[in-house]
Amino acid sequence: MRHLFSWLSAVLLVLSATVSSPLAAQSLRVMSFNVRVPVAADGPNRWEARRDLMVRTIREQHPDLMGTQELHQEQGDYIVAKLPEYTWFGIDRRGGHSDEHMGVFYRKDVLVLKESGNFWLSDTPDQPGSISWGHPLPRMVTWARFEVKATGRTFYYYNTHMPYRSEDEPARVKGAKEILSRLAQLPKQVPFVLTGDLNTDTSSPTYALLTQQLVDTRTVAPTVEGPEKTFHNFTGTPDQRIDFILERGFTPTDFITVTTQRDGRYPSDHFPVRADLTFNPR
Repeated sequence: MRHLFSWLSAVLLVLSATVSSPLAAQSLRVMSFNVRVPVAADGPNRWEARRDLMVRTIREQHPDLMGTQELHQEQGDYIVAKLPEYTWFGIDRRGGHSDEHMGVFYRKDVLVLKESGNFWLSDTPDQPGSISWGHPLPRMVTWARFEVKATGRTFYYYNTHMPYRSEDEPARVKGAKEILSRLAQLPKQVPFVLTGDLNTDTSSPTYALLTQQLVDTRTVAPTVEGPEKTFHNFTGTPDQRIDFILERGFTPTDFITVTTQRDGRYPSDHFPVRADLTFNPR
């Protein structure tokens, strides 16, 4: 009888894993995080003083996928050295590794990187470092196609950082049009996620254009935590909502603006945002 009980227990354990694991794997946790460049002029908020708090913030939220903005290579390498379950990729906005990256981090135990690339928000989008439309710095998208290891589900992912000045709204609109033109070339049945610091709010033409085709996860998630606004300039009091997670082909189940701090210090001048997304049925 003892052997029969052990055998039944083993069967039930296998069946439980078979049923529950795919269901759990149908969800994807995504984060967008403007990490602030590592400049000594930030004084008490310089990179060396906040890097371990940033690592803690990422560890606590444990995203499967994270798009960063303003990332320098030393920051990316530090994060994965402290969080070895992650790896990251990307080139900088000038096509090398000495400037700001749209660095993409992902959990190696959850996702497989199938392909990736970059394009620039300009009239010559395949030319690294290219600038158009009157703004001063190159702006780009780092993209990927991922496969979920547990289920084989695939999705596309874009990560971006748009021009920052108030007078750059026409350039942001043109950048959004370039993103949407690329989106139109992807298979419509494959889910899609866009993360980024759009440097514009929900009242703007850029946001209106993007949300004609993509869903703003914060506006539809049944559970929402944290402040709506995300840029706080290291004060903890945000005054602009400029960081977004947009999607197509998923159902957002929760959204949080992450306000982790230690003794009044923050990991960045932006609050990161995080969403849990469930794959829609095929």
